[in-house]
Amino acid sequence: MSNGGSLLPIIALLPFLGALVPGLMIRAGRTACASFTAVPTIAAIVMLGTMTPAVLRGEVLTAEIAWLPQLGLTASFFLDGLGLLFAMMILGVGLLITLYARFYLASEDPMGQFYTYLLLFQGAMLGIVLSDNILLLLIFWELTSLSSFLLIGYWKHLPEGRQGARMALAVTGAGGLAMIGGMLILGTIAGSYNLTDILQQGDAIRASEWYLPALILILLGAFTKSAQFPFHFWLPHAMAAPTPVSAYLHSATMVKAGVFLMARMWPVLSGTDAWFYIVSTTGLITMVLGALIALFKDDLKALLAFSTVSHLGLLTMLLGFGTKFAAVVAVFHIINHLTFKAALFMTAGIVDHETHTRDIKRLGGLRHLMPITALIGTAAALSMAGIPFFNGFLSKEMMLDAASDTAWAGSEWAVPALATLGALLSVAYSFRFIVHVFFGPKRDDYPAKPHDPPFGMWAAPALLVVMVVLIGIYPKLVGPVVAMAGAAVTGGELPYYSLKIWHGVNMALVMSVIAVVGGLILLALHRPLDRAWLAAPRPEAKAIFDALVDSLVAVTRRVTEGLHNGSMSRYLAIFVAATLALGYAAFTGGRMSPPTRELLPIPPVAAAGWLLLIVATALVVINHRNRFRALVLIGVIGLMVASGFVYLSAPDLALTQISVETVTIMLLLLALYFLPKTTPKESTARHRLRDGVIAVAAGGGVAALAMTFLMRDFSSISTFHLDNSYTGGGGTNVVNVILVDFRGYDTYGEIIVLGIAGLTIYALMEALLNGPAGRKLKAAPVPPDRSRDRHPLMMVVATRAMLPIVVMVGVYIFLRGHNQPGGGFVAGLVISIALLMQYMASGFAWTQGRQRMEYHSMIGWGALIAGLTGVGAWLGGAPFLTSIYGYIQLPLIEKFGLGSAFAFDLGVFLTVLGSVMLMLYSLSRIARHAGETVNVEPMDYDPSLRVQDKKPEAE
Repeated sequence: MSNGGSLLPIIALLPFLGALVPGLMIRAGRTACASFTAVPTIAAIVMLGTMTPAVLRGEVLTAEIAWLPQLGLTASFFLDGLGLLFAMMILGVGLLITLYARFYLASEDPMGQFYTYLLLFQGAMLGIVLSDNILLLLIFWELTSLSSFLLIGYWKHLPEGRQGARMALAVTGAGGLAMIGGMLILGTIAGSYNLTDILQQGDAIRASEWYLPALILILLGAFTKSAQFPFHFWLPHAMAAPTPVSAYLHSATMVKAGVFLMARMWPVLSGTDAWFYIVSTTGLITMVLGALIALFKDDLKALLAFSTVSHLGLLTMLLGFGTKFAAVVAVFHIINHLTFKAALFMTAGIVDHETHTRDIKRLGGLRHLMPITALIGTAAALSMAGIPFFNGFLSKEMMLDAASDTAWAGSEWAVPALATLGALLSVAYSFRFIVHVFFGPKRDDYPAKPHDPPFGMWAAPALLVVMVVLIGIYPKLVGPVVAMAGAAVTGGELPYYSLKIWHGVNMALVMSVIAVVGGLILLALHRPLDRAWLAAPRPEAKAIFDALVDSLVAVTRRVTEGLHNGSMSRYLAIFVAATLALGYAAFTGGRMSPPTRELLPIPPVAAAGWLLLIVATALVVINHRNRFRALVLIGVIGLMVASGFVYLSAPDLALTQISVETVTIMLLLLALYFLPKTTPKESTARHRLRDGVIAVAAGGGVAALAMTFLMRDFSSISTFHLDNSYTGGGGTNVVNVILVDFRGYDTYGEIIVLGIAGLTIYALMEALLNGPAGRKLKAAPVPPDRSRDRHPLMMVVATRAMLPIVVMVGVYIFLRGHNQPGGGFVAGLVISIALLMQYMASGFAWTQGRQRMEYHSMIGWGALIAGLTGVGAWLGGAPFLTSIYGYIQLPLIEKFGLGSAFAFDLGVFLTVLGSVMLMLYSLSRIARHAGETVNVEPMDYDPSLRVQDKKPEAE
């Protein structure tokens, strides 16, 4: 479904598709790699351009692709003014970064890998700003954390790069988890997970008792992503990434994702005291604190990183004011900050690239050696300082105007004073960037001889600085864009505002003058202030974070080591006890209807069977250390369960149960031959008492749940299966139709697991017999012959007579399975029993020599046939493994039904038979490896020859 936005899913997908290209194109050269990386970005910009006129007219374009509509999850996209602004920023700056990185990255840097990560991040950010469904938005939100982790840690050889990546992932990932909870609450309040629906229900959301929890959780996600206090510390440490990453993530994209989220949710979450005090206070503290720290940073990128933190605080503060004017100012400053901050980061990268240092104290006088870079950096820094005729001045004045009219907790001066202080510090660190880097005398101790870079490196920041100047001189150039995005934030109604340089003498101008003059004074006093700053004790956010992480690691290690001590019984006890507690809470906390059914009379036969089952189960518990007795008792339990199925008119289940029981008991008997007769005593009496209590409680809980259902009427899916078994699956045996059609995918998965189990046992035996354990088996003495008649005549004769009969029965069960009890699974087990008896009667080698199909191949062919049968359903336009059936008339034979389920059942049959026989083959190899004799005739009894005198034949 779409409403003029059919291109939106393509735009969101383009960067992910483009991420496949750089790794291939790097083989054609760095320029070709960069050029092809730019193609999906340019294509997305062109597509957005075609939709821009409609959005400027106030239209909202939507597109929807059904994904999991039952869960409320659809691939829904929409484009309004705010989304268009951010999408154009993401793509536009992404294109400039692609150009810049081509010349910035060194020849030894894997450029193809960098561009792949860059496009993955670009796609994740586009997904955030274009998503309509909040569940889809959450997916893209987490993708930004993962892809930024790869970008920040791109220089994997640098410890600080790896640490910065881990820190960013930990902080933003934790915030993302909190945001998931908030978004789910928000969707529940609104009754929809679509943003276009949620944004229309602001009053209902604010009036909900769940508003405050949702607000706090969502803001945690936004604050961590946009580096707000006290989560601001991760962003400067992300500066260990290459400068193109810093310029992209920390000017236009990742750190603005939190600001975007607050702006997107502004119509429904703002307007309350909670929003005002939480958001504006956090923004104001971040703005001042970030600016203060930036002033005393000597690393160029660190200075710019903390200045970014400060400006993100400014944006958060404006959105927190809750007024439409402040919201529009925030939109305007988002544009301005993008232009000057991206240019400044690229300038810092140029300085680092050419001088081989970012230490401000080792720089100075670069205007003489790098005039183009100095011009670009100076213009961008003047805009960051808020000097007239640069775009930063306009939004700074409007910010001060909004702050001057805002009261905090009854105080009329707190917000204006702190906002002025933040602006003052911004002037100080901006002029420090200019004066201490580009002005002053030339030095003769630069680490490398500075010079302007090639055009390709300074072209991108120069273009951004041109925008800085043009907007600063003629702000109406971006007027339509500000109005378009501002209307999307405020809900359509725009307040009065004026984008012009001169507003007359007002409070904002006075505050601005104070900021500029005070900033210049601070710059003049920077040296003594810097000494005082370094000498003053102050908390380090990174140290606090590291200590917190170390404490959490220590606690989790103690908990983990206490719980995960290698004891399987402890794991099962914890799991079962936790399940029991949750079940009890659900059982007692729900509203249960009164019983609607009476207890039926208990026939003596059923009572006797139940009593025998209970006795056998108790005996298993008592005799579990004696493995043979326990196995016999387990067989009794299996037969009683099968009898219960017969009693309850479930012949399919009974047949399957008996077959499985017979096969597993026979295989386990063979395995027991190589194991000790008894299980060692490992649990103490206290542990056994604990396990017994948990087991009885769990069994009682399951019994109570079953009794609850049995005594009440309830709807079941079985009615659907009964009504549609023949018409939908072409069979009257409902159980088999379910297995091969309605839930054929489950059956397919089960036979795959069974095949993997057989192959795994074979692989384990291979490793066992060819390793140290195999050498020990060969060296061990051969046990005395327990029976001089290992292959009794009567057993050999009986199994010979049984084989064709059982095979015929197995084929019969296989053919009738779609309409009568049977099927491929049971048929495979039945024939497996016949073959197992042959191996037991005449020995492995004699029987194996008459085998014509290798078991590995049998498993492979079975899985392949079953899979191809499922794929064949697609040719008929039906879902995977849907049966296609019809009726066939052959000469001399009555008309009979034939469906694709027959082929699927054949695959099941082959996989089951191959898996069981491969397990037998694997177990028999141990005996032969350990010195067991190998017979070549059906009966090889020789009274004069003892077992230990024979030598095993080669396999």
